[in-house]
Amino acid sequence: MAQGKRLAAAAKQIDRSRSYPLADAIALVKANARAKFDETVEMAMNLGIDPRHADQMVRGLVSLPNGTGKTLRIAVFARGAKAEEAQAAGADVVGAEDLAEKVQAGEINFDRCIATPDMMALVGRLGKILGPRGLMPNPRLGTVTMDLRGAITAAKAGQVEFRAEKAGIVHAGIGKASFPADKLLENARAFADAIVKAKPAGAKGTYVQKAAVSSTMGPGVRVDVTSLTA
Repeated sequence: MAQGKRLAAAAKQIDRSRSYPLADAIALVKANARAKFDETVEMAMNLGIDPRHADQMVRGLVSLPNGTGKTLRIAVFARGAKAEEAQAAGADVVGAEDLAEKVQAGEINFDRCIATPDMMALVGRLGKILGPRGLMPNPRLGTVTMDLRGAITAAKAGQVEFRAEKAGIVHAGIGKASFPADKLLENARAFADAIVKAKPAGAKGTYVQKAAVSSTMGPGVRVDVTSLTA
């Protein structure tokens, strides 16, 4: 009940009828993040797209300048010297057929999956398991690569993957409530900039229609879209 009261009190500070400049919205989110743990700050953007059409899909990776505050667990499909490279670069799980067996058994204790190109015949058989979880390695996202060290380092440093959902909404964690406001602002602008640059050829009309920021347990705050990349 206390949580409900806290959320209601926080919501009273926010004018639901207005859209706030991004910096002000982040300040409100930080002020209202009062849970007993370090809440994740998330940004969501409603895009004028229909992701069911291939030419309107929005998907990609963005490296947030100040990281996410979350340590990703990385799984790598590789053999031999490449497996050794992955382990040396800090991958949490490395394997080939043995790793595939674990995935098939439901043992998926990782947040990002990377593979060398020669492993994709094996990884492809796991598509029905990894695909729905957004974990399928993809050359366009840099997760099918021979540069395992670079991919692992980028992921560990705060690289965020984004993908538009059915309703055309794209969202990601942009840091923790404990981050200084200016660091969250830099991350939010980097994320928004990546979404704008990822505008698909098939998008018609207004591309970025709405935006909001929120924390794990706090109310959402609408953002003035003109302030996203200012």
